[in-house]
Amino acid sequence: MRYTIDKHERYVVIEPLISNLDAAAAAFLKGEFMLRNTSGQRNIVLDLSQVQDICEEGVRMGLLADRLCQGADGMFIITGLTPAVRQILKVAHLDAFFTIVKNLSEAEDLIFGNEIQRDLIGGK
Repeated sequence: MRYTIDKHERYVVIEPLISNLDAAAAAFLKGEFMLRNTSGQRNIVLDLSQVQDICEEGVRMGLLADRLCQGADGMFIITGLTPAVRQILKVAHLDAFFTIVKNLSEAEDLIFGNEIQRDLIGGK
């Protein structure tokens, strides 16, 4: 599976470069999320701007990533949703569950706000 990873100091952006996020791609991304999480990365942004369709396993992959990030006091943010993928999440009633933003700039703002809040209350 083709994808890009853009590492930053406080977060990582993962962008699958595929049009269909199927079960095989979802399994690969699950492994990538777990690797990033165990290496100390607590904030993950998933850029789905290239993805036109997502299967049930792809949705579950997002749920796992969200759980991993929350367990580390971080954030899992989805950005770049196409109308088709947004509709799939809406039908599954997950559009309100996930943190979804329009672009990477909004994701950065949320992450930095969360990190400042953590620092102020004495988080790690």
